[in-house]
Amino acid sequence: MSWELSKEHEDFRRVVREFADAEIAPHAARWDRDHHFPVDVVQQMGELGLFGLTAPEEYGGAGLEGDEGGFTSLCLAIEEIGRVDQSLGITLEAAVGLGINPILTFGTDEQRQTWLPDLVAGRALAGFGLTEAGAGSDAGATRTRAELVDGQWVIDGDKQFITNSGSAITSLVTVTARTGTRTAADGRERPEISTIIVPSGTPGFVAEPAYDKLGWHASDTHPLTFTGCRVPEGNLLGERGRGFAQFLATLDDGRVAIAALAVGCLQACLDLSVAYAGERQTFGVPIGRKQGLAFQIADLQVMLDAARLLTYKAAAMKDAMAAGRGPGPQEFKQAAAVAKLYATESAVTATRIATQVFGGYGFMEEYAVARFYRDAKVLEIGEGTSEVQRMLIARGLGLPVE
Repeated sequence: MSWELSKEHEDFRRVVREFADAEIAPHAARWDRDHHFPVDVVQQMGELGLFGLTAPEEYGGAGLEGDEGGFTSLCLAIEEIGRVDQSLGITLEAAVGLGINPILTFGTDEQRQTWLPDLVAGRALAGFGLTEAGAGSDAGATRTRAELVDGQWVIDGDKQFITNSGSAITSLVTVTARTGTRTAADGRERPEISTIIVPSGTPGFVAEPAYDKLGWHASDTHPLTFTGCRVPEGNLLGERGRGFAQFLATLDDGRVAIAALAVGCLQACLDLSVAYAGERQTFGVPIGRKQGLAFQIADLQVMLDAARLLTYKAAAMKDAMAAGRGPGPQEFKQAAAVAKLYATESAVTATRIATQVFGGYGFMEEYAVARFYRDAKVLEIGEGTSEVQRMLIARGLGLPVE
């Protein structure tokens, strides 16, 4: 299969790049400094159609399914937004991959009609409540509970690090919770984990004050608490007890999208480094004439090209699967893990190199490389750590790694 970008994809990239350069880049440093979540710009992204790239037309989406490359288009959009601001890049990634995708994939017709039009249009955002204090990589250790009482789910528990969960336009959060136990094939009792839609404003559901994060200062991230929180039985998302399988499938797509965000970071580091190396003078010549520095920038180009190709390949596999052809889920899972691992670790390396190119100025917040340096680290953690990706890749090779 081919993962070469079409002319339509390249034209779309230019549209998003122009938007990012005009509407986001001039303000990104200020938003980062003020920890400001720019709702108005998020809604402009919605008007541009960025949240609806993978959604059917009946919900207001672009209808770019399968061979039309909707998922690849989403990755391009995330890359271009992330090239100027990683915070808004993750806002888009999480809004689609973790907010829209679970409802679109597992929701009933009624749930889709209720929630998707506003989410797809960018008028609203949704969060995905998976991570807990003791259940990060070990998501099966979920402690949040939901009990069915008189036709309502009663939810008690806590979630943490949840993106798009407490903004002024957040309309819901889907949460994973223990809804009982099941007997596994080995005879042992296992927790039954289900996914439930919790609308914003539901009594007992509180988005706690936003985190003071190392990076992604302009993204919306909160811990959540649920205390006797009641929602209708019909808010169950998909089949009861299938929550674990649902979020695993959701994270496979998300890993490719995070890889695209890392590609945007890599592109920014390369662009900034090349420009500065041509301008900064030492000993009467541009620093780009010094092999010790120029060769490091050359390495940025290599990492960028490799990360981009791995990401586009995985995205093309996802689109092919949506069209009913191409690879199977396991092959896609492997490609997603490879792309996520390489692109994110390369992005972290790239920010270190770019900061070194800028020297003392790279340590100053007035230069964008400092912001990218802070933003990059979480790419190796969110939606599956580098260690988890290596475990998945090893298992894909047939190694019985734990």
